[in-house]
Amino acid sequence: MRPHAGAPLSRRRFLSLSAAGAATGAAALSGCAMQVSSGVSGSGETVTVMVNSGDILPEQVQQAKKDLGIKIVLVKYDITKLIAMLTSGNPPDLVRGVGAVDSPFFAARDVAEELDPYFARSGVLKVDDLDPVNDLWRFDGRTQGKGPRYGMAKDFSQDSMYWYNTSAFDKAGVDHPSETEPVTYEEWQETAKRLVQRKSGQTTVFGGSYGGLTRSTLLTTMTASAGGSLFNDDFSRVDFTAPEARKALAWYIDYCKTKVGPSLIQPDPNGWDGPTYQAGRLAMSNSGYWMGGMIYPDKKLAEVSRLAPAPLFAGGTRISACQGGTGLWMPKKAKNKDAAWRVFEWFFGEEPAKARAGGGWGIPSLKSMRSLMPAQEDAQKRALKVQENELKHFSVVSFTPYTRADALDALFNQIAPAAMNGQISVDTLAGRLNSAINEQLKRGKEQVG
Repeated sequence: MRPHAGAPLSRRRFLSLSAAGAATGAAALSGCAMQVSSGVSGSGETVTVMVNSGDILPEQVQQAKKDLGIKIVLVKYDITKLIAMLTSGNPPDLVRGVGAVDSPFFAARDVAEELDPYFARSGVLKVDDLDPVNDLWRFDGRTQGKGPRYGMAKDFSQDSMYWYNTSAFDKAGVDHPSETEPVTYEEWQETAKRLVQRKSGQTTVFGGSYGGLTRSTLLTTMTASAGGSLFNDDFSRVDFTAPEARKALAWYIDYCKTKVGPSLIQPDPNGWDGPTYQAGRLAMSNSGYWMGGMIYPDKKLAEVSRLAPAPLFAGGTRISACQGGTGLWMPKKAKNKDAAWRVFEWFFGEEPAKARAGGGWGIPSLKSMRSLMPAQEDAQKRALKVQENELKHFSVVSFTPYTRADALDALFNQIAPAAMNGQISVDTLAGRLNSAINEQLKRGKEQVG
């Protein structure tokens, strides 16, 4: 699957693989550990890090200079610019990535550095302290979740979990979901139909939002919950006509058709769940633990908000995956690897990691930092209890290395609205998705080798 070491990596090759996503303007991919470094200080070095705004704060850049003696230069994440830098042999030293979808893509193209030797000698980041979510950053040349490590998650959520507003449930006379036992997807949608509010043909309160981080990761995860796999054994094809994948697709199309929540044919005017949930215009939000960081400061909202387990399909498997796992990876041709690793250790295992853990915006990716998760207020304690139980049901749901999630979403967004509007059947949609996506995956497999 991987090209020969040292094989030329052409810009055309990369751009052809990510063309659909790039063409739609996709530019972004969402007791404590011992503070003893590997002994590689990198003092006096400059490390270039390509991230989104807010991933590393200006004051943290200043702190790194003071604590590590390393100058961090931040570059705005842009996939087209990244590809240009990779193909020219002059990449950043560290790059932002979404573990659930980016790690197999870049590892398969032999542009990501294997980090196992660095972890082996690190006194900050110990392999036995890594949360299992970090297996999203492993790839053995065939399957995600196995083999060498290529990166690490800064924090994470189990993204099929959902928050709900108890006031909306009480007003509609609907029982609250269990904190420990998942509802079925079928039950979730029936509840959303009871919670939605409309006036003069317009939705004033969404019954629930269930869009996932991307449509491709959502449908991959839901298919796994139904007991199947969206991809074949070598991840070179999808089959939406298989019973489990069709079940997931049909559920999502029905969710869109009934207009109980935001979708391509009924967009949220705010663009995402956060402001809509805050305003009381969304009864259930398919956002994992991370959204607690936004909820807790609003005392009134926190009082009526609850976190619930990820749904499952009736008769299916309890799957509570992470669709993100955003973190950093190191390009194989990075110029300052030792200094970059020291920044990596600092970002994932020292002060920045502690600050993130205490903010409630995600679960720490080091098990030893879980004690820092906020649990002072009743709302925080409630959510943490639900989240701790849910961790037992985490598993890696592998993604294809042959294309990018945003490229698959671009195809889905072109084809699926006809089904959402009732113009074509789910079976017709499944066939069209298979044709378009499998053609792209075929090209990807040919180009990876």
